Amino acid sequence: MLSPPLIDPVSRLLQRGALIAALAAAAVALPAWSAAARGPDNIADVAEQVIDAVVNISTSQKVEARLGNMPDLPPGSPMEEFFEEFFKNRRGGQGGGQGGPGGPGDQGQMPHRITSLGSGFIIDPSGLVVTNNHVIADADEINVILNDGTKLTAQLVGKDTKSDLALLRVRPDKPLKAVKFGDSDKLRLGEWVVAIGNPFSLGGTVTAGIVSARNRDINSGPYDNYIQTDAAINRGNSGGPLFNLNGDVIGVNTAIISPSGGSIGIGFAVPSNSAVAVVNQLRDFGETRRGWLGVRIQQVTDDIAESLSIKPTRGALVAGIDERGPAKPGGIEPGDVIVKFDGRDIKEMHDLPRIVADTPVGKEVPVVVIRKGKEETHTVKLGRLEDGEKAAAAAAADAKKDAPEQKSVVQKTLGLELSSLSDDLRKKFKVRDNVKGVIVTAVDPSVGTSAPDKRLSPGDVIVEVQYEAVGNPADLQSRIEALKTEGKKVAVLLVSNADGETRFVALSLQ
Repeated sequence: MLSPPLIDPVSRLLQRGALIAALAAAAVALPAWSAAARGPDNIADVAEQVIDAVVNISTSQKVEARLGNMPDLPPGSPMEEFFEEFFKNRRGGQGGGQGGPGGPGDQGQMPHRITSLGSGFIIDPSGLVVTNNHVIADADEINVILNDGTKLTAQLVGKDTKSDLALLRVRPDKPLKAVKFGDSDKLRLGEWVVAIGNPFSLGGTVTAGIVSARNRDINSGPYDNYIQTDAAINRGNSGGPLFNLNGDVIGVNTAIISPSGGSIGIGFAVPSNSAVAVVNQLRDFGETRRGWLGVRIQQVTDDIAESLSIKPTRGALVAGIDERGPAKPGGIEPGDVIVKFDGRDIKEMHDLPRIVADTPVGKEVPVVVIRKGKEETHTVKLGRLEDGEKAAAAAAADAKKDAPEQKSVVQKTLGLELSSLSDDLRKKFKVRDNVKGVIVTAVDPSVGTSAPDKRLSPGDVIVEVQYEAVGNPADLQSRIEALKTEGKKVAVLLVSNADGETRFVALSLQ
């Protein structure tokens, strides 16, 4: 055990003076530190200002539940008569199954109602309420409960599954307290926000936190760009508002990440600027009317960017064109990289679907693409996404056209075993007749190529090599050899799956 060091009285006096000075300084700094710890003083003012516009959403749904068999009982059991009467009453006098009323094999129906709770907020004094689609999905009855306890029956104005938003209408006796949307693009990381809702049926609950991140993609839909916050959001908060300190709605609380089902400080809200476009369309048309470009896109990888001479890596790579879509007559081609749409930069692949969807249907927009290393501008008149989806579904239902018989020729290159598309191979890999190219019949992982890492697999069809179509393995091999002669390090392949959906894959030639 170490002995304490010897300290003379002068040193102790000096230490005591330093300690007193330090405590005095801490006492001065303590109020500021405490204020920062508890958050801005006006959180209470914001909550008081907006809480009457936040509502609870109560839904119910009638379901048909299966009623189990009558239990097996010994003959003459005193409980037999009781269970027989019980099952008969629960089935409402309906006939039984093969064993007669209450007998063995009877699987009668017992209708009952299930309820769920969520949150919402009023955006118009006349009674328009915003919430999440998943809060009211499949509901037979929707009720909006105001902060003062008033319950109002709600009608569904419209819903959108892609953004998980819904718009309701109630008919109040007097104008309601409403809140307005703010500008979510002005949010800064670390900015304070306030969530109000109905977590675990505890209505009017106020929680506060900061903006942890923006533009989060959690793979929940095509337009993911969530605000992430550490403000406590739990089950029942869905559909509730996320406010800034001006009392403006800057997000709609939608999802959480939680192993336990409760808040762990990772919640997500639909940004107000995304929600406004959807809500306005639901209010005006009862449905969404999103812009449609008619392209299939993928991420621009570093390999693909290098092969296309794109620096820095950016944009959305056009992997395929819908034959009925607006992009084709607008001059957009597979292999183009869209770097600007309607004057807005496309930094990542996921930027394009959101920007296109928010652009008015029928608008003529300039689209800047990089094609073979050079920038080009094309003008495209946008179609409507919902019309495109209906047309695609109808086309998929059409009968397949007859394909000419082709002799199968097998060749190996880049760790791939390749063959001409024959009727037998189309049947084996279920490849649609409109898919043309060279089919991959095997992938050899031992060769040391990048093919397995690029998710190439048997049944994939190589349509183009370096933006030139190939019809048989010999064509493909010739293109590969030509690229090697030119000193290329990477070959860019346009690859189709069995259903005709294409993507670009960059394979190393070294």
